[in-house]
Amino acid sequence: MNTAIAPRKSPRQSRSQATVDAILDATARVLVERGHAATNTNLVAERAGVSVGSLYQYFPNKLALINALRARHSRDMTASMEREFRRRPGESFRATLTRVIQASVLAHQVDADLHRALQQCEELGLPDDEGHDEAHEKIQQLLRDMLIAHRDELVITSPELAAFTLMHALHGLIHAVVLDRPGSVSVKAATREMIRLADAYLTAPA
Repeated sequence: MNTAIAPRKSPRQSRSQATVDAILDATARVLVERGHAATNTNLVAERAGVSVGSLYQYFPNKLALINALRARHSRDMTASMEREFRRRPGESFRATLTRVIQASVLAHQVDADLHRALQQCEELGLPDDEGHDEAHEKIQQLLRDMLIAHRDELVITSPELAAFTLMHALHGLIHAVVLDRPGSVSVKAATREMIRLADAYLTAPA
């Protein structure tokens, strides 16, 4: 990991973990309310109810705080998605696809303001997040496994390529409708179109 954004140490006891969680929760609140530029360690420590010295025991600077928050957010979203990829006996591919896409949209809606704030941090040049990359790789792997499990229902030549294409197409569409919030498109209607698009891509003859 980039040493400029690496945590100083990891919590080893439940009390330490509670302190880190409080600091990251406070970082999320401040980042959403004030944006990247106005977020600082003094304000985060105040919101978390800890001293700045306690904060610095774990995080050397603001970038380290935001990176840790981003990694936690990625882990939480991946964990919520992973449950939906578990195959259910007798379920058709269309039903599985529908459930997975609806769950992905919902996962982005749960804390859309934080997701949007973190995305803006990335656009401002925050160093690459290894946890975010790992989350993307995990979702792509889950998609690939789903496609392989239903391959007899699909028209694809490469599960790996199809999973890569599907993940990036859906990721862009979900961000466009959930995070950008266009006034002319409802999330419900857009979700239906995503399902239709993905189903056609995977099942329609070339």
